[in-house]
Amino acid sequence: MRWIVPLLPAMALLSACGSVVPEATKRQSVARSTAVFSPRPEARQCLAQLGATQANFIPMPDRYFERGCSTLNSVRLSGLRSDDAMLSLANLGPVTCPMASTFAAWARYGVDRAARQLLGSPLVQIETMGSYSCRNVARTARRSGHASANAIDVSAFILADGRRVPVLGGWSGGSATERKFLRIVHASACKRFGTSLGPDYNAAHANHFHVEVNGDGYCR
Repeated sequence: MRWIVPLLPAMALLSACGSVVPEATKRQSVARSTAVFSPRPEARQCLAQLGATQANFIPMPDRYFERGCSTLNSVRLSGLRSDDAMLSLANLGPVTCPMASTFAAWARYGVDRAARQLLGSPLVQIETMGSYSCRNVARTARRSGHASANAIDVSAFILADGRRVPVLGGWSGGSATERKFLRIVHASACKRFGTSLGPDYNAAHANHFHVEVNGDGYCR
């Protein structure tokens, strides 16, 4: 199976890691084009599984950046399926297919169902602070899961009744039901992702849940 995939402008892709783009490359990137993209055999099964969830996504060509960063076997994920509707995503960049598949299951079974049961309204959108970013784990020399598009930072949940439940403020200052909802959602993430970090981990995570497929079930 092959997918027709729009190529991202070269300048945008390279600037994510702070590289300098030659003028010739800038001129070439102005003209958008399409290319035939055939995923590696080992990636096809994941893409098929992600498609079976009825997620909206576009497979992306493998990209290697400077300083050891990459987006391999990645997709542009624009929507996820709940039990009976589509969920939109805000501010999300490329993520690996395994990360997208795990995120899709968490959104449907861990977040939307908790919102219906506890808050009385279905989920309609997940706000994020992004996915791919060529950077290290704070105050270390170790690459973050974001540097390989294997992590997403989730900042808030939007419900069908218009309510917004943010991690910042909601974790400690929301209503009793909202606080319970956020803790159940976080606990669900811990069961699905290799690494799940929230406000109780440190001050840097006060405003988001960090969920990542890498790790051995680290939950804080």
